[in-house]
Amino acid sequence: MELMLVLIPLVAGYVLDLLLGDPRRLPHPVVLFGNLIGWIERKWNKGRCRFLKGGVVAVVYPLGVLAAGWGVAWCAQAVGVWCSVLVATVFVFYGLANRSLIQEGGEVIRALREQGLEAGRKRLSWIVGRDTSELTPKEIYTAVLETMAENLSDGVVAPLFYYAIGGFPAMMAYKMVNTLDSMIGYRDERFRQFGCCAARLDDALNYFPARLTALLMVVVAYRRGLFRFILRNCYMHASPNSGFPESAMAGILDCRFGGAHVYHGLLVEKPYIGDNDREVGYADYLKAVQVNQRVTLLAVVLIVAIYCLCYI
Repeated sequence: MELMLVLIPLVAGYVLDLLLGDPRRLPHPVVLFGNLIGWIERKWNKGRCRFLKGGVVAVVYPLGVLAAGWGVAWCAQAVGVWCSVLVATVFVFYGLANRSLIQEGGEVIRALREQGLEAGRKRLSWIVGRDTSELTPKEIYTAVLETMAENLSDGVVAPLFYYAIGGFPAMMAYKMVNTLDSMIGYRDERFRQFGCCAARLDDALNYFPARLTALLMVVVAYRRGLFRFILRNCYMHASPNSGFPESAMAGILDCRFGGAHVYHGLLVEKPYIGDNDREVGYADYLKAVQVNQRVTLLAVVLIVAIYCLCYI
């Protein structure tokens, strides 16, 4: 019975995400997380002791989500097994973002192909932090592919990893950390001190999932020399983690990522990942979609297999 309480929500949540994506018209925990982060940032990110205050937020918020998740799980269990399964399924569904990630990338490309360069730039600005106002079509495609690779790790594999370890409460706590990093984990003047601890905690929690993501990408789309390509390029990134899935995707597509981009008014020089500076296009997006879908399915299958073996 305990095995089914873990695996049924996992599989059902995966299927719901595959079919529906993020329910934009329904309340979403990540939206609540964002509102809470925005509120405390406006209150605390000023004056003295910004580093300390940011550190308190980076610790208390995820622990609060973890405790709330345990409370919800306990209450659901008190109602009955069916309630526990239903609640866990909903949170797994909310915690996965692969369908939405693919849709967001597709909408950028659709805007570029059907409405022109300016529309593509504007739509891309909704999903990336870089300045998109001067990007070429090739750079827009590259940004979409980079984002799909990076978010495959922190939007899919990492949430599944923490679900496997600690159920949906751990999954939601990770999502809070990741949301903190996406909102305040920047190195500009405004967030350098306040968001430092959140960024470092996100790096720590993504250490294993990022590397696992790259490994799964190799499994589902292996080609000769891909391991060597990843090992040669995985640290060509400012993030200690993002270089792994991005180098895997660049190797699979035989293209080049990276280069200089503007973030919040600052020019950031990024080393290149890969050497083949070719044109990328719609076929590459479709290949990236296949990789993301296969990695997500493989991660779910692995968790099911590991749990089943442990209960034999």
